[in-house]
Amino acid sequence: MGESLQKAFFGVMALGISCIAIELVPVSRQAASWNRCFDNTVKWIDEKVTFKGWDQDAKESLAVGVCNGAVYEPKLKSQEIEDSKS
Repeated sequence: MGESLQKAFFGVMALGISCIAIELVPVSRQAASWNRCFDNTVKWIDEKVTFKGWDQDAKESLAVGVCNGAVYEPKLKSQEIEDSKS
């Protein structure tokens, strides 16, 4: 009786671990997609002359906003403020 109960526990544990692994596949794909977006956006920002004076933390912060969908306007607010001062 004890051996069959132990085998049942191992079976339930294996099933649980398998279900968790299956559930993590979409999350890992989304994370990989977000990381690609972040890397490509930072590279794009580094290439632009407009952002040459920005430090790396500011560039990464902007990239996070872009990849999270928080940047809706094609023109950055900081540019509008600088343009209005001129």
